[in-house]
Amino acid sequence: MTRRELLAGGAAGGAACAATLWARNHWDRSRISAITDEIGATADDAAGFAHDSGMLYVEVRNQPGSNREYASGREADMQATMSHLTNEKLKVSVVNTSLLKFAWPGSAAAPDQARWDRRMDDLQKALRCAQLMGADKLRIFAGTRAADPPSTFQHTADTIAEMAAEAEKQKVTLLLENDPATNVAGCAELAAVMKLVPSKFVGINWQPAADGYALLPKKRILNVRVPAASLQPGRPESMNWKTILLALDKDGYGGRVTLETGIAAAAGIAAARDALDQLVHIVREVS
Repeated sequence: MTRRELLAGGAAGGAACAATLWARNHWDRSRISAITDEIGATADDAAGFAHDSGMLYVEVRNQPGSNREYASGREADMQATMSHLTNEKLKVSVVNTSLLKFAWPGSAAAPDQARWDRRMDDLQKALRCAQLMGADKLRIFAGTRAADPPSTFQHTADTIAEMAAEAEKQKVTLLLENDPATNVAGCAELAAVMKLVPSKFVGINWQPAADGYALLPKKRILNVRVPAASLQPGRPESMNWKTILLALDKDGYGGRVTLETGIAAAAGIAAARDALDQLVHIVREVS
């Protein structure tokens, strides 16, 4: 069985088992989002791209044209970006951060003790960024991948729960993203950690993986990533997005899908335009 077939089968299986009483949230172009540093060389350019593409929401990560995260940057830059977005009637849905994406104390890799020690301070800065940008979701990770990821799950859950208690005070939800470079790479690991963190202020930023959509707590999927490469037929990364979107719809998913090219600057903008056309076509097919 190919990776694509496995993913399609898992998605369909999850949909078949879903409760039929959930509200349906059919797909349309307004539920497509993008990351600003991938769609513009400046904040103004990114806002223009999103507006012209019919988007209502965007995500922020780095300041366009740089590698500086908004979440750890100057408040003046956050406010200036919000001004550009507001002028184009755009809202920020997620502030993407690199919080916890480093080697933790006790890991086989050389730990970044300094980042670990200041993790709660970094969280407060990120929460302030979310507040200034009007976002209610903050993307986080689960530490650099260890030799035995399951052995880290309880520690990961405890660390995230500590952060969630602070995020709750500001009504911001932490989104744990599955990433192959971290201790939560696929659906099974994501589901296992989520079971250990019952807080309603911890959700899932899901990057579709072929190892078990049916395992995920569907109501905790609050954002979905769409890697541009996964939209291209014939590539190893290709996924059946029509099947994925239909499964999410049947399971009551009401959030957005966020295009991610992984490329910044001019090349990223061109890639984003091409991928967006593909994604819009698929959304029309399932709407």
